[in-house]
Amino acid sequence: MTAAWSRKDLLGLEDLNREEISLILSTAESFKEVSTREIKKVPALRGKTVVNLFYEPSTRTRVSFEIAAKRLSADVINIASETSSVRKGETLIDTGRNIEALKVDIIVVRHNYSGAAVMLGRSVKASVINAGDGWHEHPTQALLDIFTLKEKLGRIEGIKVSIVGDIAHSRVARSNIWGLTKLGANVTVCAPKILIPPAIEEMGVKVVTDIDEALARSDAVNVLRMQFERDGESAFPRQLEYFKNFGITRERLKKAKKDIIIMHPGPLNRGVEISSEIADGLNSVILEQVTNGIAVRMAAMFLVAQANENISHETPD
Repeated sequence: MTAAWSRKDLLGLEDLNREEISLILSTAESFKEVSTREIKKVPALRGKTVVNLFYEPSTRTRVSFEIAAKRLSADVINIASETSSVRKGETLIDTGRNIEALKVDIIVVRHNYSGAAVMLGRSVKASVINAGDGWHEHPTQALLDIFTLKEKLGRIEGIKVSIVGDIAHSRVARSNIWGLTKLGANVTVCAPKILIPPAIEEMGVKVVTDIDEALARSDAVNVLRMQFERDGESAFPRQLEYFKNFGITRERLKKAKKDIIIMHPGPLNRGVEISSEIADGLNSVILEQVTNGIAVRMAAMFLVAQANENISHETPD
């Protein structure tokens, strides 16, 4: 039996159990049909207000959350740090509390510091959804990745997934590892040694540094963006060197399963992590991931709002 959702926030997948992750995925499945309707709307969050509070640049994630909220009939406000009181020195907690004072129901936050979403969630009564915090987690990205894999393969239990690229700086990798392993997938991470975090095996993954070995064992490969903007000490391989040794190309995929699934969280660095012919090819589900992000984020907002409403009714003022 699938457990009921009882958390007011969605802060990461590390703290969720298998049943909670499965509930988000099944809820997303029921919401996906909404996007196929002529009128793409349901009244699930009518009267609720969602604020997208983004301290880092974003296109896909912010727009996806905005569309998801509007399809649930919520009102949406977008706040970017460069146009907010953050420029005047206001802290995240003060910003969150001021937003909450406006009777907001859900705050979707992206922040460059790990743990920022957790800290905000503890400081406000509104629901908080983590849209990416530092190198920590990006739960809705991992959920939409897993949702897409389940659509394509029919299950997660027992499948073999390789995550390739900048593992060290990737919140997407961490959330995917937590989610996939809890649902029973076999996960391999592959990167140059300098981009593999210490003790990552303790998360239940296999580590390899040979891309051909990783691809040969995979039903799907999730190709991570190389985050050159985080390379403060020039520790990254040069771009052409990386593409030569780890880039996903047609030649390289000849050694993989014919129907291997190619994923990427975006934005793409074409010719660095992946060739254009593979990114746009028949094995790619990259645009399907973007589409599925709407259903997953609808599910996340619906579940946390519902749980928070139940908590509010149970807790006397």
